[in-house]
Amino acid sequence: MTSASKWAIVVGILLCAPAWSGVARAASQADEIEKLKKAVESMQKVIDDQNRKIQEIEKAQAKAPPPAAPAPETALEAGAASPVTERDALNDQQEAAPRPDDLTLDPKYRGFARIPNTNVLIKFNAKPRTDLTYDNQNAGDDNRFITAKIPVGGDPNKGGKPVFNINGKGSQLRIDVRAPERPGAPRFYYENDFYGSGGGEFPYRVRHLYGEIYNLIVGQTFSVFEDPDIWPDTIDYEGPNSAIFARRPLVRYQHRIGSEWQLNFGIEQPDTELDSSGDPDASGRNSWPDGGVNGRWERAEVGHVQLASIFRDLGVRNSTEGNQDVLGWGLNLSGGFDAFGDDSIQTQLTYGEGLFRYCNDDFQNNDAAFDSDGNLEAIPYFGGMLGYTHHWNDSFRSTGSYGYVHLDNTSGQDGGAYHETHYGSLNLTWQLRERLSVGLEELYGYHKTKDGSHGDAFRTTVALVYSIF
Repeated sequence: MTSASKWAIVVGILLCAPAWSGVARAASQADEIEKLKKAVESMQKVIDDQNRKIQEIEKAQAKAPPPAAPAPETALEAGAASPVTERDALNDQQEAAPRPDDLTLDPKYRGFARIPNTNVLIKFNAKPRTDLTYDNQNAGDDNRFITAKIPVGGDPNKGGKPVFNINGKGSQLRIDVRAPERPGAPRFYYENDFYGSGGGEFPYRVRHLYGEIYNLIVGQTFSVFEDPDIWPDTIDYEGPNSAIFARRPLVRYQHRIGSEWQLNFGIEQPDTELDSSGDPDASGRNSWPDGGVNGRWERAEVGHVQLASIFRDLGVRNSTEGNQDVLGWGLNLSGGFDAFGDDSIQTQLTYGEGLFRYCNDDFQNNDAAFDSDGNLEAIPYFGGMLGYTHHWNDSFRSTGSYGYVHLDNTSGQDGGAYHETHYGSLNLTWQLRERLSVGLEELYGYHKTKDGSHGDAFRTTVALVYSIF
């Protein structure tokens, strides 16, 4: 091969090199595109599989019921609902009442807060109140309507011009501490108002202060002889004359029998309220505590019935007639019943001897007195009460109530001794806001003494009551 031929081959190779390079590059790009297509196809398969799984999950969720919404922190459901109906009442006595085991009027414990890192619940409740009253004449007490204090004939305070008054003594502070999840369902309850003794516009008074565990109650609260679930919804803070109303230092035990029955036993602070008109130097004495028991039946949406008994040792000291003792005793039959719609009935009959200290009209000493021969006698007592509450709608309700008390006075009591009273009330309550109530009530009271003297009074009351819970 000549030199010229060699150079011709070299030049040809150099001239063809770019073309060969382009062909190589084209082949490489084609391979790369093919690989990308395969990768995309593989990814598409994965996406399709995921979409199918999402559709299957969504179909399963559509068939299943929606999950329950979490309960708010304030809805603490740890108690058991009492069969007793919680009634709307400006003069509420039900909340303070001890109940066996973990029974409560509100098992959701509205208004309670859990103390951090414990299973203890606590509620602070303030109930400010203002009462405006107008009496047609002197009613004996400007703040509360007390039939025992209504002046009778012969009293220079009887009659007179109309009397207007405003007071806030019925304002209350309540503290309720519960641990329904703990053994024994312990509870501590405190309540005060400002109807205490002493001067000033707001004399402090403890109404309740007690602890309860394993159904054992110690401290001060309602007597075993009382039924706090039958108080009529009066605007008047005092309430009916014949209502059995006694808060005592006591020891009390509650025992449930099945789901509808219970027994309550108690021993309580004694105090012989002696009418010493026949012997001014004599005073009351007690050798034993007051003791009682009640049997109670409760059924939801029907009501309850309670039969209570009390036994008392009534004694006298520093008497010219010598130291004497007499038995006091009593029976109290009460009931509260659900009526038409949200209406309710409250009723009570009481009879015994030496019972006046347990009566709401207890503003005179009338448990025991001397007869004309100087013998100590327990004074026979009879009382009856009836109340009916009608709900006109969700905002308005009315209550009518009546109370009657009669004492069979001893021959040794003087003519001015308490003998008989009547109490009547009719009202209209407006639930202005969820926790703000306004009430208007007309009251009538009649008071008669042993010698036949009597007096009466009318009162118009307007009350505004606010409760945080």
